[in-house]
Amino acid sequence: MAATAFSVTRIGLNHNHFRRRRRHISRGGFTLRASYVRAHVPNSIVTIAAAGRHTLKTTLDELYASFNYPDSATDPIQIVGRFDRPDDREVVGFCAGALAFGRVASVLQSIERLLAIMGSRPADYVRRFDPRRDGPAFAGFVHRWTRGRDLVALLWLLRQMIDRRGSIEGFFCDGYDPSSVDIEAALDSFSTRALALDLTAAYGRVPSRPGVCYFFPRPSAGSGCKRLNLFMRWMVRKDALDLGVWTRVSPSQLIVPLDTHVIRVGRCLGLTRYTSPGWRMARDITASLRALDPADPAKYDFALCHLGMMNACGFMRAQGDAQCPLRGACRPRVRTRRPSPRPSARR
Repeated sequence: MAATAFSVTRIGLNHNHFRRRRRHISRGGFTLRASYVRAHVPNSIVTIAAAGRHTLKTTLDELYASFNYPDSATDPIQIVGRFDRPDDREVVGFCAGALAFGRVASVLQSIERLLAIMGSRPADYVRRFDPRRDGPAFAGFVHRWTRGRDLVALLWLLRQMIDRRGSIEGFFCDGYDPSSVDIEAALDSFSTRALALDLTAAYGRVPSRPGVCYFFPRPSAGSGCKRLNLFMRWMVRKDALDLGVWTRVSPSQLIVPLDTHVIRVGRCLGLTRYTSPGWRMARDITASLRALDPADPAKYDFALCHLGMMNACGFMRAQGDAQCPLRGACRPRVRTRRPSPRPSARR
């Protein structure tokens, strides 16, 4: 990795500490590679010395650049990137994003199992997908609370989208307004129209709340839509990590995928006034980042998330900013224990 322009200070987290924490350093199916840490963060995690010398934008831009390497994480997007054709990347990207919840190993295993069924040309598989003929291959498929028939329903919905509009992007753009500030209304329209498509071929008698609904959340219901926003980031943005498959949606309108790491770092940086996770917080954090980079606010997502994964952010923790990579720019609000009342003497 090329040397960055900012000065660094080492903090006391060595390789053994990092390996002990490795199982916890995950987000939606990806984790930092130990090889990346050994190569680029020898003996410790580095922290940006930003206080008094850089603006928040400069600090975050440098942080973004330091994480913008394809080998910096084991991530579902790397599975998507194995495919060369845009239509395959779109289909695999949606399925991988849909399954990006739970433990890293489980997420990657489930994606690979799905691709083993779909074969080397997943987009062609979806175009020909028939629930009655192809559904039995998903018997016994379980990913946390998702069952095989929910994936059958998902692939059936994707086929209907592609049949109607030629691609998932085409279906999405039926509800997309290029003049909107962000994609809130477009996501709401996308999920609503997707769930209005036929489901009987997949479920027979459709449950009142079928499992496939989990893949199509709506901002209007308060959901942060993390996995949809993650898929959108992969498809719309283009850099060393994101694939830039879609051409009709502007990166300026993306919303940051909201997870526990982004929430913690975002609150520590004062990027949101909200304390409860959901769409309002996701939009608020994105608005703050849009003020720093109006053309591409979601570019900071990967770096902010990985800061949280490193457990260096001290927001509402006793450690404060002692290990904070953004020390000087953050406001950790150290939580202190109140002294217990002195017990009264017995009489």
